[in-house]
Amino acid sequence: MSRERLIGALFLVGLVALLAIGFWKTGGSGAPVRVLLPRRIDAVMGTDGMLATVIAPDEHVAASDALREAENRIRDVEGLLSVRITRSEISRLNRAPAGEEVPLSAAAQAVLTAARQAHADTDGAFDATCRPQIEVWREATEDGTVPTDDQLAAARRDSNWEHVELTPTGAIKTSATVQFDLGGVAKGYAIDRAFQVLRRQGWPGGLVNLGGDIRCFGRTPTGELWTIDIEDPFGRGVLGTLVVTDVAVCTSGNYRRYFETSGRRRSHILDPRTGYPTEATCSVTVVAPDAITADIWATALSVLGPDGLDRLPDGIEALLVVGDEQNHRLLMTSGFWQWFHTAPKSPVRNGAGSRSLLTPLGWLARIGSVFGASR
Repeated sequence: MSRERLIGALFLVGLVALLAIGFWKTGGSGAPVRVLLPRRIDAVMGTDGMLATVIAPDEHVAASDALREAENRIRDVEGLLSVRITRSEISRLNRAPAGEEVPLSAAAQAVLTAARQAHADTDGAFDATCRPQIEVWREATEDGTVPTDDQLAAARRDSNWEHVELTPTGAIKTSATVQFDLGGVAKGYAIDRAFQVLRRQGWPGGLVNLGGDIRCFGRTPTGELWTIDIEDPFGRGVLGTLVVTDVAVCTSGNYRRYFETSGRRRSHILDPRTGYPTEATCSVTVVAPDAITADIWATALSVLGPDGLDRLPDGIEALLVVGDEQNHRLLMTSGFWQWFHTAPKSPVRNGAGSRSLLTPLGWLARIGSVFGASR
């Protein structure tokens, strides 16, 4: 995230907090009402985010405790599944020799099981064993070169699900070269874990926002559905808005993170079947019942492109932006229409939303457009 975007995000978060407090004290009309209590979370799983819950004013202490617990759940998942943490379970599994069973927590087992199933459901377009391919591209980027077909093919042979056995208590690699990267699934799982903490409290509404990926429930303090902006992948503000509740919304795109080598910018999302950066889409937004499902399919559709829409299971809807800035189109499933609202004619170019400020939570729900796609 650029310095300007970071400052803008922090400004919005501060504004949300101040307005929420003001709304709490005045009740909008001087009478006690339900209020929005937000909690900012910084530097977790490679991004930032926010948690929020809708409560009565006298529930502040209990809600603060629940928000803190929800944040801890996210950080716990990071500690278990991040390849950037050398002591994490997934890093330990990546270092393990062939034939040795590596004990895993229930969380790690659940995520690996979901990742393996996603590999089958997408015919290999989603593959958590593709870390050696990612490393080949990182090394090439540092050297200013492009990987060869042979290098990428070798990375594919060295690491794939055929060399992995999931057991009731852990995992066994039949080849020491197998390496996992759970970037397309762990964040969704973390969002779901945090969501469960807030949902079980019985409050009338709330949301978990991690790097622009969101899961929400219930209603806002004024009884409305949650409004979530979808960022234009070409930097022109807001593409459109979703008006939703009781769903997860995840976005994946090539406009924030990328490899840059040999004078060309390439998507950081690899097609694990070939090892090359995908060019199928500019942006994918998925709406699903839970965040882990939305997370997986946002990544998978980035690889599969429009052909992947026919593979979507029931209950999952998607929007794809394909083409380039001069010639692009929006493709969406029929069910996506029920939530989608087109953007105003002249969106604000800073990605912070384009409609006038109505309520604190209007800005809170739009934090997703500031962070945008983080995968």
